[in-house]
Amino acid sequence: MNTVTNLLIALVALLHVYFLVLEMFLWDKPFGLKTFRLTPEFAAASKALAANQGLYNGFLAAGLAWGLCLGAPGYAVKIFFLACVIVAGIFGALTVSRKILYIQAVPAIVALGLLTLA
Repeated sequence: MNTVTNLLIALVALLHVYFLVLEMFLWDKPFGLKTFRLTPEFAAASKALAANQGLYNGFLAAGLAWGLCLGAPGYAVKIFFLACVIVAGIFGALTVSRKILYIQAVPAIVALGLLTLA
């Protein structure tokens, strides 16, 4: 169960690295425009905001990776950063798109549940 839990936490971290890349580097590129359904004008106007958001996603990924690298002593670190991901996912679902709940929060909720059961 511990291996499955750590793999799921790693998946959540990798998702946030992906979000970082999308928001910091691909926001105004064709793939980013298509992913977020943006107009080129809106993407250009909001590029700095998206990059800032991407940076925060990178911090979440780094925190989860840190917790994984610590092994058993990283339990509290993993709990904290998974909780941050869940809060961010719920907030995003309430303010931007319900899809964020399923893409961001649900994997973290499952990982947190497995982590607390392990």
